[in-house]
Amino acid sequence: MEIFMKPPNTVVMISIFKLILFFSIPHAVLTLSSFTKLQLPPNVFGPESLAFDQQCGGPYTGVSNGRILKYEGSSSGFTEYAYTTPTWSKEVCESITEPNSAPTCGRPLGLGFNYQTGELYITDAVSGLLVVGPGGGLATPLATSAEGVPFGLPDALDVDQLTGKVYFTDASSVYGIREITQAVANNDATGRLLEYDPGTNQVTVLMKGLSGAVGAAVSRDGSFVLVTELFANRTQKFWLKGPKANTSEVLFTFQGRPDNIKTTANGTFWVAVNTGKLVPPTSPTGQEIDADGNALRTVNFEAEYGSTLISEVQERGDAGLNLFVGSLLANFVGVYTLNG
Repeated sequence: MEIFMKPPNTVVMISIFKLILFFSIPHAVLTLSSFTKLQLPPNVFGPESLAFDQQCGGPYTGVSNGRILKYEGSSSGFTEYAYTTPTWSKEVCESITEPNSAPTCGRPLGLGFNYQTGELYITDAVSGLLVVGPGGGLATPLATSAEGVPFGLPDALDVDQLTGKVYFTDASSVYGIREITQAVANNDATGRLLEYDPGTNQVTVLMKGLSGAVGAAVSRDGSFVLVTELFANRTQKFWLKGPKANTSEVLFTFQGRPDNIKTTANGTFWVAVNTGKLVPPTSPTGQEIDADGNALRTVNFEAEYGSTLISEVQERGDAGLNLFVGSLLANFVGVYTLNG
């Protein structure tokens, strides 16, 4: 039985934006005791990133047809929660597979809740930064540019629960979702790390010249934010507070292409890392690092994902024993339980 939907060629081109050279990862490897698939609705794929609300409800995820879905349990599965464009319609968007439909239907990528307000912040590949209230529905646009430069490919997002500020990435200032192959071919380095302040409705550029800025995660104390660079195979730390405020440094260099990065309850970070060639086979893994750049744990997902690229690994549950996995190409969200 096949686990994955066969993606259309254009989606494969998008996945090339998230590939790597083959190496092994030299640290502690964990084993998995169980695996569960949270199946998406028919003809839907691409749960690129995941979010959970303050009551631990979810996961919520943006998918290929432009909707944001919420998982309501095994009996109900995924149900519609929000969408990012007023032009979304079931007739046009329900079963779309082409990036060319994104201006009409939207393509939500990064998600993150503000637990104090219940608002869900969204980065959409075409519509920019948006927010939707606790009831879901049509999201409200917040920003489509910074410092006069339009967003090319808004991607990852995280919310500082202490300040309410939103940290997000523009993977490229030049290339959009329909131009991924050009970004790959040119090794694009026009990505940006950005900060949105809901108090002032202002967007500030924190870092420029990033090589495929595809992940962002703020520390639990709000002192720094991490950004992953797909093409540079690394994570950088940008200091928000303290004596190093407004400076950056390379925190970790991967032996693979990193994608989304997520903070854990313990203050560490899980990174989705794909190792392999620029065409399959690829080895999808999750790598945990700490705030000092030490590699802590690695989990290999090949047994369940084969050579399919993954985009996110997020730790949830008591004692951090559950890992939720997103993929731009899969038609499900993977849930793993770790041994020990």
